[in-house]
Amino acid sequence: MEHAELDRREQDVLALEHRSFAGPGAKERAIREELGLAPVRYYQLLNALLDDQRALAFDPVTVNRLRRVREARRAER
Repeated sequence: MEHAELDRREQDVLALEHRSFAGPGAKERAIREELGLAPVRYYQLLNALLDDQRALAFDPVTVNRLRRVREARRAER
């Protein structure tokens, strides 16, 4: 496969995940207002991005951090 780039929405999802949020509900509010997505859909897209090599190439720090968090949660189950 060619080195395809992430589309704008995928880049925006990773950018939002890179930020920190103060207070309960702040992140969900940003997801709705800035991306126009329901939080459930956002997390579906984010989870798919974590397995996407394009996302890893675009933002390796954020993707690797989120992969570690995901693996830790899976190990707790």
